[in-house]
Amino acid sequence: MKPIEKVDKYLTDAGVYFLATENGDQPKIRPIGYHKLDEDKIYFSVGDFKEVYKQMQKNPKIEIVANIGPEFMRYYGTAVFEEKPELAQSALDAFPVLKNVYNEETGNKLAMFYLKDATAEFRTMMDIKESYKF
Repeated sequence: MKPIEKVDKYLTDAGVYFLATENGDQPKIRPIGYHKLDEDKIYFSVGDFKEVYKQMQKNPKIEIVANIGPEFMRYYGTAVFEEKPELAQSALDAFPVLKNVYNEETGNKLAMFYLKDATAEFRTMMDIKESYKF
């Protein structure tokens, strides 16, 4: 299994994970639960009308943390947004309730991003078990 596939699997197994951004001098953390591996990049989504999107535009350095039991994974780097309608559609298909928020009538769109210059650390509380750079 390739390292990026390990990250993808860990996120899938965790189910819900947390995205950290910066809002001025205040960190902001929120739960997220959608990702998709596509062409060796893991894509995530946020609403283009939300504060998280504005925060990531201002400072694209983010961190995602997922945990399973006493172990956790940190995945951090620089968010790169890409116009990939097929990926946004796959998120909407995976979570049909989102179609009430993201549609032509509301004008809201899912902004898809991946991490470049990224690091994934598979950790315990006191130790890094594995680390990969992407």
